[in-house]
Amino acid sequence: MSIALVCVVAFGALGACGAFSAETTEPEARPDAGEADGGAEAGPAEADGGAEAGPAEAGPVEAASCIGLAVTCGSNGGQSCCASATVIGGDFNRSNDATAPATVNDFRLDVYEVTVGRFRAFLKAGQGTQKQPPAVGDGAHPQIPSSGWDASYNVSLAPSTLAIEAGLNCVVHTWTDAPSANETLPINCVTWFEAAAFCAWDGGRLPTEAEWNYAAAGGPLQREYPWGAGIDDSRALTCGDAGTCFDFGPVGSKSPPGDGKWGQADLAGNVDEWLLDRHVVPYATPCVDCAQLAGASGRVIRGGSRASLPSTMRTSSRSLGNPALRYGATGIRCARSAG
Repeated sequence: MSIALVCVVAFGALGACGAFSAETTEPEARPDAGEADGGAEAGPAEADGGAEAGPAEAGPVEAASCIGLAVTCGSNGGQSCCASATVIGGDFNRSNDATAPATVNDFRLDVYEVTVGRFRAFLKAGQGTQKQPPAVGDGAHPQIPSSGWDASYNVSLAPSTLAIEAGLNCVVHTWTDAPSANETLPINCVTWFEAAAFCAWDGGRLPTEAEWNYAAAGGPLQREYPWGAGIDDSRALTCGDAGTCFDFGPVGSKSPPGDGKWGQADLAGNVDEWLLDRHVVPYATPCVDCAQLAGASGRVIRGGSRASLPSTMRTSSRSLGNPALRYGATGIRCARSAG
């Protein structure tokens, strides 16, 4: 059983964080240690495929969060924290389930999870509050109508930057009120609304569940884990590493052995990640660049975290979260248009 940390957010008051054990798949809870409807656990045999194009071949993007930010990410600390790599589209089975086929077109997916330093730039710009929300439609998927920011989301943002900072200081947090050695750690304790607002401000968007799953599974390779079959501490930040289960590491610290087919790091382990879709079972079909924008209140979380069991890190595993809550094991990765 893994432990999930959650902060209850009630604006304008911020509740305290607490810890709970989670093995449920009920929509009201975040099943951090379970597979809500994972389907088959492994695709075709492929032992150690790794990435075809690692972070060294991924190009930086004109992301607002990296303007003036030092180049400090990756296993050697020499990559832009805003590196983004193209994922070549195709057909695959969501959650390695042949009854849930999908087609994904080319897109870019950031190599690294959003760092504390990048999120600090977002807050320094005064963004992500009720006074400074994204514009309606910002952060939309170019092929999915009504997938961008909705004015109804504004009330779910914090009233001020100070309120966001207070919320980021949950029980196990990577945020520090002043710049520190944590700047290359993944930001955690963010709500879904803050994640969506960040990616929109940064010139991107939250990935759809189909996009994220496609990238993690290596598309038609249907990998069990982003790198192939099996899991060990050389490929992912897991509970098996030395230290505590909430001792998060710098983004990309397990790169390149733990990278996915197109060079993204930490698609399994470190923190898990908010996605655009609402968590609905079963998957909607057909799916061509699709996203589930209605039908449930919970949002999809994928990737497993430092606090997760190995089963939750499989590419077939999906969890759900309350978009207004702050989870100590959940962070952000942005997607962008190809080209």
